Amino acid sequence: TVRIRISDGGSAKLTLKFGSKARERDEFEYSIPLSEAVEMLDFAIGRVIEKTRHHVRHRGYLYEIDVFGGPLAGLVIAELETPEDVPDEMLPDWLGREVTGESKFYNASLALGGIPEIAA
Repeated sequence: TVRIRISDGGSAKLTLKFGSKARERDEFEYSIPLSEAVEMLDFAIGRVIEKTRHHVRHRGYLYEIDVFGGPLAGLVIAELETPEDVPDEMLPDWLGREVTGESKFYNASLALGGIPEIAA
């Protein structure tokens, strides 16, 4: 997948992600001029994803919490990048169900399909 990220309205990055497994995806990221990033967004397929990322430390792990806006408002996803499984007792109480490896929660899928329906 290709991602254009504009942060704080002043800087931009182009990211390329390869691979289908959540823990085995190669990622390459490059700084690009803001004007080019804005122009590239005109070629976006699907929804442009708007989100605010928060960083939260819990028991030695750093979680990235994405709070989505725009058409995906109401969706919140916590991400923890770690090569090993984390024991349940080390996980924060505020986490919802595990969605690692569920491609419907990848940004590319969210851009094309919107918020996925999930079983209660």
